[in-house]
Amino acid sequence: MAGEGCEPGAPGFAVDARDGRVGRVTGRSGPNVRLRPPGGGPEWDCPPEAVRPASPGVVLRARVTEINREGQLPR
Repeated sequence: MAGEGCEPGAPGFAVDARDGRVGRVTGRSGPNVRLRPPGGGPEWDCPPEAVRPASPGVVLRARVTEINREGQLPR
């Protein structure tokens, strides 16, 4: 687990290399890293060896997803 945005507690996005899901790093759960999908949803645990830094393009898409989600009107 190396690279900006992969340290628990640091703002940033990472990729779960096991299945390619992108998530914002939210902290640790025991030895695992906790990730939350952009725009919300349930967090999941990822082993530290499976966490990869998100590329700039992936980070941009994730941030756009979050901004779009924040801008939705209540239903």
